[in-house]
Amino acid sequence: MRSMPYNAFREEQLRDPDLRREYEALEEDFTLAKEIIELRRKRKLTQKELAELIGTSQPAIARIESGSYNNISLSFLRRLGRALGAVPEIHLRKKEA
Repeated sequence: MRSMPYNAFREEQLRDPDLRREYEALEEDFTLAKEIIELRRKRKLTQKELAELIGTSQPAIARIESGSYNNISLSFLRRLGRALGAVPEIHLRKKEA
């Protein structure tokens, strides 16, 4: 079995059009999760501390940071933003063919 860097492996796998389509469909969820994690870490907050600041549970924060939480409301994003020193920025863009 050969070894290769993750980025090279990812690019090789994304040559498959079906896999690329699925990967891109999930990208938005994971981008938001990554941003939340980075902001939380910059504030030196644990998931539990962030949860307490916004009035939710640590498992809720873990779900959001995993990228698997699909029902985030705008009001929840605003609460997260206030606790993390950020504001949500939401826009619509045309889907690529």
